[in-house]
Amino acid sequence: MSKDFLEKNPWNALRQFTNARIALGRAGNSLPTAPLLAFNLSHAQARDAVHQPLDAESLHEQLRANGFTTLDVHSAAPDRQHYLRRPDLGRRLSDESREVLKQVAVEPPEVVFVIADGLSAFAAAKQSIPLLQAVCSKLGDWKIGPVVIARQGRVALGDEIGELLGTRLVVMLIGERPGLSSPDSLGIYLTYAPKVGCSDAQRNCISNVRPEGLSYAGAAHKLHYLLTHARRLGLTGVGLKDDSDALLEAPPATADIALTSESE
Repeated sequence: MSKDFLEKNPWNALRQFTNARIALGRAGNSLPTAPLLAFNLSHAQARDAVHQPLDAESLHEQLRANGFTTLDVHSAAPDRQHYLRRPDLGRRLSDESREVLKQVAVEPPEVVFVIADGLSAFAAAKQSIPLLQAVCSKLGDWKIGPVVIARQGRVALGDEIGELLGTRLVVMLIGERPGLSSPDSLGIYLTYAPKVGCSDAQRNCISNVRPEGLSYAGAAHKLHYLLTHARRLGLTGVGLKDDSDALLEAPPATADIALTSESE
C-alpha cells in the first residue's frame, strides 16, 4: 500500500515510552497492514503460550546440570483441557504425586522453589532457571530444598507441596496469563508456613519477570529482600511490605508488585 494512503497518528512520538498498541496509524477505516499482522502474530503467540506443554524432562536436566536436586509432580488436572476448565484441580496434587512427596526423606528445608507451567509453560521454561541462579547465589546461609517441577499447576499448588515437604517458605515460579505483548512473563509467589487453605492475602507476588520487564537481577533482589524479612518476621502477605527499591542506587526495570493477585 502506498504511503500516501496512510494517515499517521499525532501520538506517534509517545510510542517510544510504551509497548502498548498506541499511535498505529490508519489506512481508510482500518489499521495499516503491518500493525494488523503484528497484532495477529501476538495473539497467536499468546494462544500458543497457554496451550504449549511444559517440557519437564528438559527442565530437570538443566536444573541438575546446574547443581539442583529436583522432584516431579502433577496436579489433579489430568490434562490441559481439565486444567483450563477446572481451576480447582490445578490447586491440588494428584493422588500419585501426593504419595511421592510423603515418601521424600529430606530434612525440613527453609525454602522450596516450585516451577509450574501455569498459563505459560514458555515463561516457566525460559525464565525460571536464570532467576533461580540469580536468587540462590544470595541465599548462601539458607537450607534450600529440592526444586519441584509441577505440571498443570496453579499458584495454590505450592501450598500443598510446601506442607508435605515441611518447608518454612515456598516460592512458586509460574507462567503468568499471557498478554498481547508478553507471552513469556513469569510470576513469583512467596508464602510463609504454606499449607492447604492459604489465602492470596497470605502471599507476596512479584510479576512480569522477563528481560523486557523486570530483569532477573531485579527480581532476585526483590525476592531475596522478601525472603529475608519473611524469615525474620514469620509472615508473608499483607503484613510484609516490599521496600527493596530503597536499597538500590537506581530502580530496577519495570515491575508489577502485588500482594493478592493470582494472575494465572
